[in-house]
Amino acid sequence: MSFVLSRFSALLCAFWLVLSSTSVYADKNELDDLRSQVGRDWVLVKNDRLRNIKTYVRLEDGKQYRSFKVEAILDCTVDALAHVLLDFDNYTKWYWKTRESRLLEQKSATEYIVYMVHEAPYGIPDRDVVIKGVIEPQTKTKRALTLKVSAFPEYLPPKPPLVRMPAEDMSVKFSPLPNNRIQLEAEGYFDAGGTVPAWAANFVQRSAPYSVVLGLQRMVSLDEYRKSKKALAFPIYDYDDYK
Repeated sequence: MSFVLSRFSALLCAFWLVLSSTSVYADKNELDDLRSQVGRDWVLVKNDRLRNIKTYVRLEDGKQYRSFKVEAILDCTVDALAHVLLDFDNYTKWYWKTRESRLLEQKSATEYIVYMVHEAPYGIPDRDVVIKGVIEPQTKTKRALTLKVSAFPEYLPPKPPLVRMPAEDMSVKFSPLPNNRIQLEAEGYFDAGGTVPAWAANFVQRSAPYSVVLGLQRMVSLDEYRKSKKALAFPIYDYDDYK
């Protein structure tokens, strides 16, 4: 019996490796096809009509990898969204391949320094990043809440074998819509640092933005954020407040 189980386990492992390799090469071929189409204008990469998410990529002068853009709709209030964004310890539940996240310093009511560790594919060292997030709150006359994120690699000394990311930058605009919905518009750029195959880096640029927004949509639907009673240090306005 043990011999049969061992043989079955070996076959299962071999089958999984074949599937994984096929998936990787398929992704690489797909990216090679896409790379030939990418220029200085935005190219639509994914249009998920069911979840109201669109992602784009383009090349920019002076940047090694492609930049990204996301357009999406969130079904939540601005209050629920703010509580998710400020819950830094739980970014591991929704942010792209994040196995560690924590707040290092709150410099003001709207400025935060956050540390994150991202999982890398097998054979590549995991990445860590220090990011500075600055929130531009809404006002009675400015409907959108804006989040600007930039890498802050010199804030902490390196932590080998982790590779420090030199860029995880983005600007996100959240605009309230009728019926407790929010329009999300984001642009950004990731640079994993160190040595990474170009196809793998571009795969992250292509996949991570969609995954992050998908995770955000899921988090804002949770009661712990929708019904949170925690006070926020900046004003919040929903669509009806501007009527």
